[in-house]
Order: sequence, then C-alpha cells, then structure tokens
Amino acid sequence: EHRWNSREHVVRESHQGRELGARPRESPSFHSCFTTLTITRETRSKHGAKDGAVGTSQGCANTSSRAATAVTTTLFEPSGDGQTPQVVVLVGAPGMGKTMMIRKVMLEWGEGMLHTQFDFVFCIDCKAITLPMEASVADLVSQCCPGLRVPAGKILDDQKKILFIFDGFEALGFSLVQPEAELSSDPREVKPLELTLVSLLKKTVLPKASLLITTRPTALGSLGRCLEGEYYVEILGFSAARREEYFHRYFENPNKGDMALRFARGNQILYSLCVIPVMSWTVCTILEQELCGTRNLLECSQATTGMMMFYLSQLLKHRDRDNPQVLQKFLLQLCSLAANGIWKHKVLFEEKEIKDCGLDQPGLLPFFLNERIPKEGEDHGSVYAFTHLHLQEFFAAMFYVLEDDVEMVSSLGRLEKDVNKLLESYSKSRKDLNVTVRFLFGLVSQKSIEYMDKTIGCRISPRAREELLKWLQGRHRGLSQPGQALKVSEMDTFHFLFEMNEKSFAQSALGHFTDLDLQDTRLTLYSQMALSFCIQHWDGLGCVTLQGCSFHWQDPEAELDASVPCSGVSGAGGHPGALTVRRREELPCPIHLLCRALRHRGSALRVLRLQWCRLSESCCAELAALLVEHPGLARLELGDSSLGDSGVRLLCEGLRTPGCRLRVLR
Repeated sequence: EHRWNSREHVVRESHQGRELGARPRESPSFHSCFTTLTITRETRSKHGAKDGAVGTSQGCANTSSRAATAVTTTLFEPSGDGQTPQVVVLVGAPGMGKTMMIRKVMLEWGEGMLHTQFDFVFCIDCKAITLPMEASVADLVSQCCPGLRVPAGKILDDQKKILFIFDGFEALGFSLVQPEAELSSDPREVKPLELTLVSLLKKTVLPKASLLITTRPTALGSLGRCLEGEYYVEILGFSAARREEYFHRYFENPNKGDMALRFARGNQILYSLCVIPVMSWTVCTILEQELCGTRNLLECSQATTGMMMFYLSQLLKHRDRDNPQVLQKFLLQLCSLAANGIWKHKVLFEEKEIKDCGLDQPGLLPFFLNERIPKEGEDHGSVYAFTHLHLQEFFAAMFYVLEDDVEMVSSLGRLEKDVNKLLESYSKSRKDLNVTVRFLFGLVSQKSIEYMDKTIGCRISPRAREELLKWLQGRHRGLSQPGQALKVSEMDTFHFLFEMNEKSFAQSALGHFTDLDLQDTRLTLYSQMALSFCIQHWDGLGCVTLQGCSFHWQDPEAELDASVPCSGVSGAGGHPGALTVRRREELPCPIHLLCRALRHRGSALRVLRLQWCRLSESCCAELAALLVEHPGLARLELGDSSLGDSGVRLLCEGLRTPGCRLRVLR
C-alpha cells in the first residue's frame, strides 16, 4: 500500500475553478527556511549525465560560471536549442537537498509562482512504495490525491498539463528491464505496479506528460537506459554565500547564527564540508546543542571528527541494523579503498575496483560514493568518487583503527595497517596527509570509540593511541636543539590534540616540553581554540613565543559591517536574543583566548613573547589582566606592535597593581 503524505503534495485543478489540494502546513515558513542551491544543467544526451560532485576541497565554492539562481525556475525552461524538456533528472548525492528542492517546486507551483504550464502535479515517493501490488496510472492519481473533485480519468485526458514527480528513484526495488509487450499504453489499465511505473518512465503511457525524477548518481545507469531526451540537473550544494545564508536561517537568534558561522569558518575542513547541505545541517545541529549547554562556542568540545561521526550516523540511520557484521565488513572494504586512494593521490575509482573490493552493494554504496556514467563514445565503465575529498580522508583514517577480524586483501594490493608508516610519511614529505592524521587522532578518543560502537555499530580499536603518543613526543624532541629547552613548534600538534580532546592524553603528550614557539602562523578561531585547549592542560609550559603570528576571529572575506547582525563570542550584547550590531573592530580582543588559557590555575608561565603579531590597543586590557592574575610572569615582549597611548595606559594599570611581578618589559 502507498503511503501518501498530504503535507508533501499540492494539487491544482483545471482552469474551470482551480483549487488547491492539501497545502503544506509549514508553507508560510518554508520559503523563509529554504536556501538556494547551486546547480548545473546539462544538455540532453542518452548517457550524458554530468559527473557527480567528486569532492575537491573547494566543493562548489569556485563554480562562478554556474549561476546560483532560484534553482526551480531553471528546471523546465527552454534550453539553448529552444527545446523545452519533458523529462528532467535531478541528480545529487545523499544529503544534497533533492527532496527539499521537490518540496520547493510543489509549493511554488501550488501558489502559482512557477511552472504554471501544469494544471496537475503528482508526486510519487519511491521510498514509500511497497510491492507487490497492482495499479493503473489513474489509480496512482486517485491514491495520490483522494480529495479530487474531477475524476482521475478526465484529468489524464490533457497530458501536456500533467507533471509526474518521482522522488528517490534509486529506492525502487525492482528491475527497469521489462518486456516491451507487457508495458501499458492505457492510463486506466491495471497492471503490476512495476510495469505501470516503467510505462510512465518509458512514456508508453501518457507520452506527452512531463517527468521530474530525483536520484542519486549511482542509479543513473539503469535510469538512463529507460529514458529518452532527458535533461540532467546536478545539485552541487551550497556556495559560500548560501552557506552563510543557511546558518543565519537555521538560528532564529542572529547572535547565535553569527557565532556558529564564525566557528565553522575558522575550521577550514568543516567549512569546506558544509558545501553538502546535510553537513551544514549537522554542524548547525551540534553547535545549537553546544550553545544551549554553554551559551559560548569557545567552550565547544566538538571537533571535526565528532561532527563527521554524527553525519555518518545520520546517513545510516535508516539502514537495517539487524546485521552489524555486514556494515562492519562493508566499511572495512570502503576504508581500504579510501586509504589506497589517499596514498596514490587518487579520487576516482573504476567499476572493476568497486566490484573487486566487494563494494557493489546497492543498499550501502550510494551513501558514500557518487557514480559517473560514461558518455557516448567513451569506452570505459562507470567511475566512482567519494562525495567530498574530506570524506575520503575520514574513511582513510578509519582504515587504520577499524577492528578487522581478517586481513584485507584485494586486487588493489595489500595495504598494511601501519600507523607508524602513515605518521612518518606525513612528517617527512606527505603534508597532504594532514587531514587524515587529524581524523586518526579524533577517532581513537574514548568518546569516539563509544559513539561509533553504540550509535553506528562499528568497533574502533584503541591500539593506535600509544603509537600516536610516542610519535608526538618524538617529533618535537627531534626539532629541539641539544642543551636547549624542549619546545613544541608545530601548530598541527595542537590541532591533533584538540581533535582527540582528552585532557589526560594532552598532558602526557606535552608534559616533557617547557616551551611553545610558533612563527608566521595564521591562527583562525579554530586554531586558537585548539591552542587554548592544549595550553590549559600543559602544566609545565614556561615560555610562549609567537613571532609573526596573526589572530583571526572570522574569514577575512566575510568583513562585517553595521548591516550584518553578529555578536561578541564571549556573549556580550545583553539578554539572549538581543540583536547586537558590531563592527569588525568591536569584536573581542584577538588574543582573548590565548590570555584566558595562560591564566589557568597551575600555569608555570614565566616568559611571553608576542613579536610582530600586529597587536593593537584592544589587546592591552587582556595583557593587563594577565599581569595582574599571573604573578609568575617575569618577562613580556611586545615587539613591533601598535599599542597607542591609550593601550599603553591600560598596560600601565596592570603594571601598577600589587600582584604584578614583571621584571622585564620590552
């Protein structure tokens, strides 16, 4: 039996008294919640489906040649050759927003805004179809909209005025290869449902009706074989501007929206992944929970790995959980493929590789890989790619820690789960492995191990923790000069420890070092949070030197002006929900996080050097507070800073307090 959700369907009858069927109850707010997606439209071709979003780290941010207009207006517009498409295939990876776009089409049509050439629109939810059953096209129409006053048979007489929508084509659980002689040509003829649906797709019935079909890239091969003259529209996701729009629409409180956006922008990996709409939703959902708990994202404990695991759980929440061994085996094979690709700088995989790895499982493969169908004249089979490069790097990291009962051997060659080899390669020359190593640290935290087991059903081994700890301790010992203090001088160390987010591990990793020395480093908000986390758990830290470093609270391309609502991250601005308008210079002091971390109880700080860091007078209040609250601080160097007279006065207030024990000011 079909389950038709009346909130998803809007039906407009003929010109002789058009009336709306069940209009979505949420329609007044739907327009305000919908964020425009970036799409690209391909001319018709038998098997000319465009590549899926194969996932460079840029996502669709650089698609300047592809206009991000009101996407629904482009679906049935005439193409360059003047032909109006009758069949449009809307292609997108899981989470790209295909169903939301269909709801937008339905709503705009129902309100008479777009697609007014259609008198009737019928939406078939392919995921809700249950076989076996028999039905005619007229039966489908009646079941779709039981309240129609016009008989279904009469509606179907004027074919050109009808649009059929197939949402989630890949979920159809039957073969599209059906005997031509058994297909229907009469919309009133009752046949097995699979024959009726294939008849609509192949246009043996109602050949002049229009079709709009949403599908994942992996189903394009079978779909293309039963369509003629189709046009392909690919959803590329959110552009940078649309990501900003989505964040502000998600949070009703504009202060929180700005806070969340600044947090995401500060993490290059996370912000790049937000090109995928469902990833933007994931990030906003988690940050909303953090804001409810702490009211301050500077206390946020969710690193990139945690958000990736939540995203993975959302992708897999509707799968069959009765047999976790099947998922464990599939993920082992998927992670092996991802790791092989990362080592070989490879993001495209041939169909043979997918089959040899045992990944050709239609119930799981489409969640992770996009399929590119070969165009006419190309002699190779389909090729596959992860939805985003960072997803491939995440699964490559999982390869090294996912519990494995047997050695993974495939035609791709034997790939050893040698964590030390990965770490040594990264240290010596393969800096492109940074994101994979970062995810590796995040995956072996105790919190991650428990989450993956309980929520997703995957077993993560903690064995790599000791190797990671030894590597961190060893790499910085090698960088320190003999006879000098042991120092940490690589920013990625703090990213790795923040990704794991375990106090005891950070203390063990940093406990043998006394100095922090960073030079010419761009410190985004996310980097400052990582640095702050580590300093707070670094009891033996005596000397901090930051030379030529810059502190950033937001993306420099997103300059704030008085027309953009935002708030100080520290929560200033009045009661919750207040609209606080700040200019860029009114944002919190750039070194706020650093100074707050240095004031932690038990700090052994004696020397602080902030040289050529472009500090301004706004930093002096924080430095003065540090002088007052940190009696152990004996040396402060602020070379080449523009503190100004008022800044120096603030600094002098700190110097005059009895608690200040400073011996040297430069």
